[in-house]
Amino acid sequence: MSKMILIIEDEQAIQNVIKAFLEDAGYRVVAADDGIDGLAKFHECNPDLVLLDLLLPKVDGFAVCELIRKESKVPIIMLTALDDDDSQMKGFDALADDYITKPFSMPLVVRRIEAVLRRTDEQIQDASVIQYKNVRLDIESYAVYVDNESIALTTREFDILKLLLENQGRVFSRDNLLNSIWGYDYFGDEKIVNTHIKNIRRKMGVDYIETIRGVGYKIEKEN
Repeated sequence: MSKMILIIEDEQAIQNVIKAFLEDAGYRVVAADDGIDGLAKFHECNPDLVLLDLLLPKVDGFAVCELIRKESKVPIIMLTALDDDDSQMKGFDALADDYITKPFSMPLVVRRIEAVLRRTDEQIQDASVIQYKNVRLDIESYAVYVDNESIALTTREFDILKLLLENQGRVFSRDNLLNSIWGYDYFGDEKIVNTHIKNIRRKMGVDYIETIRGVGYKIEKEN
């Protein structure tokens, strides 16, 4: 499915031009005329990217950007007539991904959108894989590889390994692991954690999980 872009722009003529260009480029487009409507549309359509004017009625673009950033990392490109350094710095301080001043070239805007979306897609892809030394976890497929050889872990074993790798250097007690992996409603023997750790070590053939006697388990931070 094509990417969804939200345009928040109060000048109707500019909004129409941007919308037409983006639709011709294959994007789905939703438009809003002011900051409040823009925030409402953002929650309604869950866009892949926001094109945000700064001089908006009701709520200005800087505030809109800050409010969106409190709940989402969606890419935001500011389109504005404010071309002074202070405004641009304020835009990036509000965690905008890019800042384009008016008047602008629509083909250039489309290229900038493509670049920001490409970076975002790469970041999402990277976040779905955990690499630690010669071990690789594919989060989406629940696959584990050691030296590029597939290793068959159970779901519980995978979740334990993932938790330890995501928190390198942190020590997890058996209770921590039970609460995180099994949930607070687990009432069985806590030694089941020991069994799973042993199985992970045996199947992987490498022992990166360190036992901290009397405390729990950890994986050292990779240098």
